Amino acid sequence: MLKRFSHTFTILQRVVTSTYLLGSTISSPLPANAALPLPLHIQGTQVMNSNNQPVWLRGVDAASMEWTSDGQGHILTTIHVAVKDWHANIIRLPLSQDRWFGKARGQQFKGKHYRTLIQKIVHTCNSLGSYIILDMHWSDEGVWGNQIGQHKMPDKNTLAFWKSFARVYRNYPGVLFDLYNEPHDISWQVWKYGGPVTENDRKTGKSMTYRAVGMQTLLNAVRSTGAKNVVVAGGINWAYDMTGFLNGYQLSDPNGNGVIYANHNYPFKGETFAQWLKEMKTATAKIPVIVSEFGANPNPPSNTNFIWIREVLQALESHHWNWTAWDMHPSASPDLINDWNYTPTSYFGIYVKEALDNTLPPYTAPPGAENNPSTPQ
Repeated sequence: MLKRFSHTFTILQRVVTSTYLLGSTISSPLPANAALPLPLHIQGTQVMNSNNQPVWLRGVDAASMEWTSDGQGHILTTIHVAVKDWHANIIRLPLSQDRWFGKARGQQFKGKHYRTLIQKIVHTCNSLGSYIILDMHWSDEGVWGNQIGQHKMPDKNTLAFWKSFARVYRNYPGVLFDLYNEPHDISWQVWKYGGPVTENDRKTGKSMTYRAVGMQTLLNAVRSTGAKNVVVAGGINWAYDMTGFLNGYQLSDPNGNGVIYANHNYPFKGETFAQWLKEMKTATAKIPVIVSEFGANPNPPSNTNFIWIREVLQALESHHWNWTAWDMHPSASPDLINDWNYTPTSYFGIYVKEALDNTLPPYTAPPGAENNPSTPQ
């Protein structure tokens, strides 16, 4: 069954790929969750498909491929449940540059199995009609196999990753590229153009200085492979701050299908919901945005995080802002699911699932709630 499915998908993919490379449009619109999503491009502040129809992206993040090489044995099922049962039309998949090249401890065959699994995930998403964001989530400070995890900025190995990775997925119309997850503790100048960055090892306290690669350089590397895929770029302060995009730090993309800017929103960011909402309205009036991470854990007895979740979801839905919720994993907090039966969490997942089902009731917060200070999770 799987072999026949893969063969059929390959034939269909070649047809779509040929059309995509020639720059033509596909003649008929893509129904919700139908097979093989149409290529995307950015037009002004909108995400558009190749029929020049606006596309509203709504889905989930699916973690584990950044810290494991096998998705813990659940990742393909997670993708299927998220798209078929929860009705997500986009998945954000965090990845590791070291694992792509087989540099992580315990990997064999130079990363072949990891790369094969990513391909299966992409094929599964696209065959179910879902887009997928392939997110460069974990890096290594420019030293293969060293300190694999979340760092301030991409490094020379991230550049090598994109030169290899974009070449593989440049002809997949349902794929978006997220250049780097959550840059932080750097200036906008370093964000765009790169420069020296120093970090302290969390365990030993030892300092490490490496040359950060700027986002413009990463985007240029992607385009140098011939990949025109829409690119996602998150700003500073762990992808929360979008002010630089409105003040001279947008990326230049004359040879691609455009850039959508990412916002990661959590209640511990130090701002109220009302402040975030104002900033989103300002940004989305000028640039395309996807809130590619958001979520909150329960915090009894005050329940302010429940209010925050409902307010944020209501804003995303009423403004038709693009979003993916973190995360479709029972141990990647804040969790959308309780277990590997994919039971939605009562404080978060149930509302995301209802939103994706288009059954989430409208929500009005209690008077003054939107101005409450954000609370730690």
